[in-house]
Amino acid sequence: MTMKENHDGLEAVDETRGAGIKNTSLTFRFPKIRPGPAAATGIAFLVSLAIAMHSMHSGGNSVGDIQDFEVGKVAERDVTAEQPVSYIDEAATQLRLEAQQRLVSAVFTYSPEESRAAQREYSRFFRFSLDLFKEGVSLEVYDLRIRAEFPGFFSGETLEILFEASDREDMLKFGASLLDNFMEEGIFALPETGLEAYNPDTVELLRNSGAQVGRERVAFGRIVTLASAHEAIDRYVADGFPPSFRLIAFDLLKPFIKENVFFSLQDTKRRLEEAGDLMESVVKYIEPGKRVIRKGFIVTEEDMAQLRALNAPSKKDPRIIIGQFLLFLLLYGFFVFLGSVKLIGRPLTGPEIYLLSALTALYIIGACFAKNLSFNTEYFPVSIVLPTALVIMLPSLLIGAPLALAWAIVLPLGPFLSNAFDVSAYIFALVSGVVGSYTLQRAEKRMDLVKAGLIIAGANGIAVIAILLINGAATWGDYLIILFWAAFNGVASGMLVLGALPPLEHALNAATAFRLIELSDLNTPLLKRLFTVASGTYSHSIMVANLAEAACQEIGANPLLARVGAYYHDIGKMEQPDYFVENQTSYNKHNDIPPALSATIIRSHVRIGVEKARSLGLPQEVTDIVAEHHGNSIITWFYNKALEQDPQADPEEFSYPGSPPRSRESAAVMLADVSEAAVRTLENPTPARIDQFIQELFDAKVEHGQLAASELTFRDLETIKHAFVQVLAGYYHSRIKYPKLPPKEAPAADKGNNP
Repeated sequence: MTMKENHDGLEAVDETRGAGIKNTSLTFRFPKIRPGPAAATGIAFLVSLAIAMHSMHSGGNSVGDIQDFEVGKVAERDVTAEQPVSYIDEAATQLRLEAQQRLVSAVFTYSPEESRAAQREYSRFFRFSLDLFKEGVSLEVYDLRIRAEFPGFFSGETLEILFEASDREDMLKFGASLLDNFMEEGIFALPETGLEAYNPDTVELLRNSGAQVGRERVAFGRIVTLASAHEAIDRYVADGFPPSFRLIAFDLLKPFIKENVFFSLQDTKRRLEEAGDLMESVVKYIEPGKRVIRKGFIVTEEDMAQLRALNAPSKKDPRIIIGQFLLFLLLYGFFVFLGSVKLIGRPLTGPEIYLLSALTALYIIGACFAKNLSFNTEYFPVSIVLPTALVIMLPSLLIGAPLALAWAIVLPLGPFLSNAFDVSAYIFALVSGVVGSYTLQRAEKRMDLVKAGLIIAGANGIAVIAILLINGAATWGDYLIILFWAAFNGVASGMLVLGALPPLEHALNAATAFRLIELSDLNTPLLKRLFTVASGTYSHSIMVANLAEAACQEIGANPLLARVGAYYHDIGKMEQPDYFVENQTSYNKHNDIPPALSATIIRSHVRIGVEKARSLGLPQEVTDIVAEHHGNSIITWFYNKALEQDPQADPEEFSYPGSPPRSRESAAVMLADVSEAAVRTLENPTPARIDQFIQELFDAKVEHGQLAASELTFRDLETIKHAFVQVLAGYYHSRIKYPKLPPKEAPAADKGNNP
């Protein structure tokens, strides 16, 4: 495995000895940082960021001396907001805080220890009574024994009812169940004062179970205290319990009921703090153009609050500044260094980075200055005065529509983040840029620029009508003025491309449609010289161009690029035209030299052609076709002759120095080149024979890996073959044999009398 360098970076090449085939595969690598483009991008980034930040912090409201105004006095002048301002209404915020805190429920904590203590005490009474019942004691003895063990707990009447009951054991169980239920619900110990500051409807009950703390809301109506326990027990036993138990239920349980839910001042304060932290301040907004102080009116407290907000120095949240910085960095870095690899399939060149950096900086700076312009109507989007479509169309033509589309979506974010664009301006710029990214994709004539401008003007008009309707513009004057400038923006953007494109085409060496049309002129000096010194190669190139163009039209590739690439693919043969068969008449110079030397001469035309292409400043895409039209295939004729002389001949010496095609256009030129040259050798080239012969040529290219990197599919190959057969069959069609004319008879002799 070796590494070869090309204009896109490093390419992995797997060189297979013996077969002479090189299989290439492109893999993504992080683009190498190039000092020049990196410095240009950095400078553009810092300049536009500085202008944007200055724009965000400048242009505040001018209110003059606020000492001229006093609450309760008549204002002597107007004060109007020039910029949007937001401020915190302290009075309203305090009222909201008080209301939020008033809604906080008082927090109570449940004590499981108190509950267990009450339940243990009742259980002791339960067991003690059962033991006495089993002993068969009399009522008097039972009364005395209970009073001795639980002094002051029960009245004699309660003990008598319990003792005399036939289901006295069940009554004791009823009491145990009832006590458990009430202690589980909680007996609240309410403080005498202090709860009036909290939620009047509910309290919050915390139950700590060890692993987690349970929270529940308890309505005041459900709270049971020692004072309300009698009433609560009576309600509970009103149904479903024996009448005898209902008589003694409260007296039986009263000694054991204890308070087990207590007010927690610490937890309640924590809830108040949390409510204050979660509460949002009351923010009020002052729209630009609002008259805050009116001359002749009495100044109110609210007026003074707004006046102080207008006069307050502009402050920017550091988090917002950092966020804007990162978005600006993304705007430059992603699309300049990373985004292009996915969007156009290759890293951007240095001149392309310079162009994008300059356009981005100029656009953002221009937007920041444009926002300070005065317009006759408040509905005028600032972006109408900026040629957004022009800024997007240039990268679309020079680099590619996918990148331009992404650029059209992201570029207006720069002015939007710097407050130069509002939502309306951003929408207008977005529509204009997105439409502009595709309008010139098939442009080949100057009239196409006019059409593109009209399309953009129409899209701009629809966008501004929608903006005006949404913003509620009321007058026809607003509509007419803004529609005129929106249409002018589109038409001007389309026309300005004509002046800006030619120098940029040459600076970026871009294969735009206009540049390719210029190069396709057969009267260019280079092609005229090719016709003069290598007429056979010239004719071959014309035929290859026809084939490649037809194929690319069928598979959806760029037919103009394929045609131009075919015109120039063999310009390296001009140096030694007599060594190439299409330029030979009767004598073949290769008969006098060894096969290795012949192969060296033949393969050199690729290297010489690339050098000529670069010296002429041909676009890189055309130069790639020149370099790749033979791939790295073997010159089989001379390689086979060499094998006859030396079976150990190295196939590397008989291989072309290029790499296999990496684009569909380059692959189409390769296939057209080999097909046109090979079909010339066919005898009686019928369509069926041409079809079979071309299929064999294609299969050989596929087998040897010459099309692996070209992105052609098998369906594309079949389509290309049919296109070639149609063109070649029409060119080599059979012709009838025209008969010769009969010999012309001599005129009859004059038989008149001689003098």
